[in-house]
Amino acid sequence: MTDRIRQVQPDDSEILQEWVCETDEDEVRGVGAYQVAGWQDEVPDWPGDGDGWMVGVDAMEFVRSDPLESELRQQIIAALRAVKGVTHVDEHDREEWILTGVTTGEALIGAVAQVLDGQADRIRDCLYE
Repeated sequence: MTDRIRQVQPDDSEILQEWVCETDEDEVRGVGAYQVAGWQDEVPDWPGDGDGWMVGVDAMEFVRSDPLESELRQQIIAALRAVKGVTHVDEHDREEWILTGVTTGEALIGAVAQVLDGQADRIRDCLYE
């Protein structure tokens, strides 16, 4: 498997920076992160400090049964909270987490990639049932 975390040029002017994990198995191990400025002023009750980050996990589109789904969600949240500089993490929707803090996209993707690597065989089994 070849993985590479790299910064890409954002398509949206509100995105300060965007990062992706390039992998041979996007459905199993694909992760992306982007930082958006100014959410503190636009979102009532903005949690935490700093600009907002969104982290998307491709596998969560396909993993829809427990115990794997619940385990992945818990592990992803724990991994994101453990990243240095992260002040708050919430699940935004099925495939995305919103967080605040002063951190890097590379660190966020790396943390989630470790979770996905540890569960890759189970995710593959779920995909190809």
